[in-house]
Amino acid sequence: MANRELQRTIESVATSDGAGVKLRRSLGSERGLYLDPFLMLDEFSSDDAADYIAGFPSHPHRGFETVTYMLDGHMRHEDHLGHRGELTSGGVQWMTAGRGIIHSEMPQQDRGRMRGFQLWINLPRREKMKPAKYRDIAPHEIPVVELPGGGRVKVIAGNITVDGREVGGPIQGLTTDPTYLDVELPRGASFRHVIASDYTAFVYAFEGSVEIGAEGRSKTLGAHRAGVTSKGEEILLRGGDQGGRALLIAGRPLREPIVQYGPFVMTTREEVEQAVRDYQSGTLTS
Repeated sequence: MANRELQRTIESVATSDGAGVKLRRSLGSERGLYLDPFLMLDEFSSDDAADYIAGFPSHPHRGFETVTYMLDGHMRHEDHLGHRGELTSGGVQWMTAGRGIIHSEMPQQDRGRMRGFQLWINLPRREKMKPAKYRDIAPHEIPVVELPGGGRVKVIAGNITVDGREVGGPIQGLTTDPTYLDVELPRGASFRHVIASDYTAFVYAFEGSVEIGAEGRSKTLGAHRAGVTSKGEEILLRGGDQGGRALLIAGRPLREPIVQYGPFVMTTREEVEQAVRDYQSGTLTS
């Protein structure tokens, strides 16, 4: 099988969002910096409540999915339909905005560490106006696979095969066929994963470093960077000098136009303008 290599690196940029939550943004940090079907990746991490306490008050979305993975901390999601979800350490919320949702994401702590990620995944045009929905995934629903050479993989979406055993995550059957893995590797330990050759794939290192690519041709990806891979049929990750932990994310590209205006992601300017009018008139979610 042809190995995927580290093709280019996207540095994360310090910014803020919501009511002033401090975070680092890699994908989506510049206009048009997408990796089809992935639109944005934010990493938030702080022990100082002043960096996150204001949270993300009520705001709209249309046309894509958000995936929030909480490593440490406690956030509460509430939406216009009256739904409430508690996102705690190790848990995931997978929300499909579809036609429209108005929701808030607010910290339920005033001290301690808040750390995690939010990924935006585009929806195909035919699914952008479907009803909104979301799923809260508790930590015990996410398989954790110990690797024979050391390390472990949390399988949030997609499937992995280790020692001939296939393990599937709780998220399956979406059009973009996403893989979302949290891979932790001590120094020198490795993880090999098969990816469809035409899929988009990237790695986001957030602790230590990881090496990407076949032995002798691998390149090192340091923390707080997204590493875009070349095409290929599989990817090989190794723990760096001090070990490393990274997200491995892959999916089927949609190859459709992307027109974004803040929280609205559609395929034409006219559709985005309609989304703005719907929000202003109170019909975004109806």
